[in-house]
Amino acid sequence: VQLQASGGGLVQPGGSLRLSCAASGSFSSINAMGWYRQAPGKQRELVASITRSGGSTKYTDSVKGRFTISRDDAKDTVNLQMNSLTPDDRAVYYCNAGRYYSTNRCYTPRNYWGQGTLLTVSS
Repeated sequence: VQLQASGGGLVQPGGSLRLSCAASGSFSSINAMGWYRQAPGKQRELVASITRSGGSTKYTDSVKGRFTISRDDAKDTVNLQMNSLTPDDRAVYYCNAGRYYSTNRCYTPRNYWGQGTLLTVSS
């Protein structure tokens, strides 16, 4: 699976931005995709995930109500709409292809990563 992320940039606090991740290749080993982020000096964290079938979504608490993950099956693209951005959202964002296990509602990343895209939130 090859992933190509895009959409990062500079936005003012309270602003919005959308990230996109285009996927290509064989999807036989994955059934979900996720967006991670890594802020300076912090560990990479899962921000949101979405299943390829059914569209089940999951968010980390800090972005619930502000971020929306969606998919465009026709384009094999996963988007992350980010609203009400704050400086705490500043990070490098990475898309990932992985697996979602419904038994424990857990997203597990596979070693398929897009290149990072930087989001800066500053006035």
